[in-house]
Amino acid sequence: MTRTEAYLALNLLPKIGPVRVRRLLEVFGTPERILIAKAREISQVDGFGPDLSETIANWETTVDLSRELRRIQEENLTLLTQEDTLYPKLLKEIHDPPLVLYVRGQLTERDHHGIAIVGSRRTTHYGSSMAKKLGFQIAYAGYTVISGLARGIDTAAHEGALASKGRTVAVIGAGLAKLYPPENQALADKIATQGAVVSEFPVDYPPDKQTFPMRNRIVSGWSCGVIVAEAPVRSGSLITAQQALEQGRAVYAVPGNVDRPSSHGCNKLIQEGAKLIMDGSEVLDDLMTLFPTQPMAPKMEAAKLDVVLEGDEEKIYTALGAGEAHINEITERSGLASSLVSAMLMRLEMKRLVKPLPGRFYTRLI
Repeated sequence: MTRTEAYLALNLLPKIGPVRVRRLLEVFGTPERILIAKAREISQVDGFGPDLSETIANWETTVDLSRELRRIQEENLTLLTQEDTLYPKLLKEIHDPPLVLYVRGQLTERDHHGIAIVGSRRTTHYGSSMAKKLGFQIAYAGYTVISGLARGIDTAAHEGALASKGRTVAVIGAGLAKLYPPENQALADKIATQGAVVSEFPVDYPPDKQTFPMRNRIVSGWSCGVIVAEAPVRSGSLITAQQALEQGRAVYAVPGNVDRPSSHGCNKLIQEGAKLIMDGSEVLDDLMTLFPTQPMAPKMEAAKLDVVLEGDEEKIYTALGAGEAHINEITERSGLASSLVSAMLMRLEMKRLVKPLPGRFYTRLI
């Protein structure tokens, strides 16, 4: 049995969990030794009564490890444990980091630098637009956008990251063969080509009320900061924000109209001390102040692009001219579609070549 398989077996055991496994590791040293320990040896560890000790000692009667390994192969998944270099560094620091992560797609070193974007499943056009914009900006700057693949804000955040050609990770509250919501299957497939879809649950584990809060702690724990883009007061994303605070992460919130219930949660977070943001650059600047050594790698990676104009960016930059120009003028001068002009201006803004002004005007910075 390999080290990874031993961790997998422990993860499959009911009512054990990462905190208890950590206690066992302090005594037995490795997951392999835990699995061959006698019940009487396990019962001497604090917090392990006779029933739990018997369950672990006789794990093969409860866990079908060979079936799970077969399902992992059939679904073309990989497994990460905390001993793997690609296991998210910040996630290791939380109180109860997952024993294993099932991964569809591929994680990279860049994914150690994540920023979460979360919010309501029932969102307004404003909320979706902000989540998509923030996802685009964060991913384009070199950070990985972390979210939960849920309807609404999560979906928009992932889509924004994908549109920027950056990276995004979806953490789901079910096994990877039980994707929820099912209508996001195509989105999940695309995410796996530009990042990964990740879960701590066995391949065929169905979603339930407990799995989503468990998922949320991974979203916040993976990230150096959590953005709540739109949320009512009873949104599950506020639980994610609370978990982020408990984990020592920065929390940001997008303000909304005070007479819209869909914004009450975000506005309340701001009242309670979350930083009000209106643009992704504010998050990036703040994180560079809070964690100057941590996000440096993606920030440097983005900086390499600052003097490079790609494709239609050069047309937009030329059309902008030397002074201030309205977006309609830029569109007319460039001859490009308005939607493409908006996207290119956002790219140029993230490269710190242009600056947006009130009234949809823009000006060059260089």
